[in-house]
Amino acid sequence: MSKAGLDNRHRNKDGEISHKHGNTVIRTLRKIYGPSFAAGYPDTEKLSDVLAQLNETSLSQLRRDHETGHLEHKIAKASNA
Repeated sequence: MSKAGLDNRHRNKDGEISHKHGNTVIRTLRKIYGPSFAAGYPDTEKLSDVLAQLNETSLSQLRRDHETGHLEHKIAKASNA
């Protein structure tokens, strides 16, 4: 979930996701991960507003793509679809 940074400080991966992709609306992420992503939240909600409450499945998908560097590309592609 976190990795050592400068001076052995840790950076929270969720904070990185929120900072880089927080303005992404749930509708876009559902195009990538399916209709059950962030279940219970409206399509128009921003990722930064729901990130802390995501279930483990949704959060795991985001973290995996963020850590592999694929999240930004997937969001861009889904936004243009």
